[in-house]
Amino acid sequence: MQVILLQRVAKLGQMGDVVNVKDGYGRNYLLPQGKALRANDSNIKSFEAKKAQLEMVNLETKKEAEAAGSKLDGQTFIIIRSASDAGALYGSVTTRDAAEAATEAGFTVDRGQVILDRPIKELGLHTITVALHPEVAVKVTLNVARSVEEAALQASGKSIQELAAEAEAEAEFEIANLFDEMGAAQEGADLTRD
Repeated sequence: MQVILLQRVAKLGQMGDVVNVKDGYGRNYLLPQGKALRANDSNIKSFEAKKAQLEMVNLETKKEAEAAGSKLDGQTFIIIRSASDAGALYGSVTTRDAAEAATEAGFTVDRGQVILDRPIKELGLHTITVALHPEVAVKVTLNVARSVEEAALQASGKSIQELAAEAEAEAEFEIANLFDEMGAAQEGADLTRD
């Protein structure tokens, strides 16, 4: 299927390009989303007539996206989830979760704009991409934690594994001290009997 792109589409082309795409991709995604038109004589003529207007609208939306992107770029959003002691989430953080966290913080982000390279299935800080416009993408950080206090610790640079190791080392130290005290008490008891 040949289509005319009405906006830039990643890995496909720029506005005005006539490209070949698979029928399903064109019918089910590009055409319903308003990102392309079928490439026939009447649509090509129509596109040429509207090209200047489409470019102006694209430029305006790009400027709006850049303005919003300058505020959004580098932001950190906290997402509270339940997880195992090892830091593995019960479930995963989705694009919807990321969009809702950004919206709660006062930004307008749709789940379709959030790009996850891989599923988020563990606690920690995760950098993701938000595509505000086909030509404007910004990076934000998701701080996935079990509580707000844990999120603050993660933000300061400590990982869940480091915190667990510190807690385990502290517990072992306390146990060792307890046995040392018990051993000293036992030795003292043995000396008094002699």
